[in-house]
Amino acid sequence: MYKFFISIALFFVFVIGYSQEIDATKNKEIIKDSMVYKTAYGLRLGMDISKPILAAANDSYNSGIEIVVDYRLSKRFFLATEIGFEEHTSKEYYTNSTAKGNYIRLGFNFNAYENWLDMNNEIFVGYRYGFSKFKQTLNSFSSNISDTYFSNTTFTPNTTSDLNAHWSELMVGFKVETLKNIFVSFSASYKILMSVKEPTNFKTLYAPGFNRIFESKTGFGFNYTIAYTIPFVKK
Repeated sequence: MYKFFISIALFFVFVIGYSQEIDATKNKEIIKDSMVYKTAYGLRLGMDISKPILAAANDSYNSGIEIVVDYRLSKRFFLATEIGFEEHTSKEYYTNSTAKGNYIRLGFNFNAYENWLDMNNEIFVGYRYGFSKFKQTLNSFSSNISDTYFSNTTFTPNTTSDLNAHWSELMVGFKVETLKNIFVSFSASYKILMSVKEPTNFKTLYAPGFNRIFESKTGFGFNYTIAYTIPFVKK
């Protein structure tokens, strides 16, 4: 009889111990599953470092600077803008002209990348509306008619101010958080010119922010930026 009761007691001890072990495992899994990795929401400020590199490497690109800003609205959506200045000289077969002015691009980015745990990277698509206000100077003009009149004519540079251009662009790119709140980004864009104001008796060959204007009214651009996020809250 004693052996029977001892066996029953040992059985209950085993069952209770096993049940407690299962409960402990479940609690650990619940705690692990309930861990929330919060991401910084704030204003991200940066600069396109490809502009000064292009100015140093290309004698047609005289100067340029671009400030990039975005603000995180939700897990995947960002308001975004770029503000910049460019001066570019277009060297054609018979003409030489310089466009100089400011531009702004406004739009949004959508992050299509699903981050792991506390990662904060992006593979994004975006849209921008662009507006540029600039002036263009016709530096020189030469004719293919070789007669005495044209060969002896001195050309005076002519500047047309208050020119503008409007365009839309689609973007794709990626952002990588290399250090805490510091991001390196690359993006490429396809631009569609909506309208451009032309100078009298000449064409607008380059619009700051849009780049070279071709007959197709389309163009391409790229950005290589470094930015820092000023965190306001974490969600």
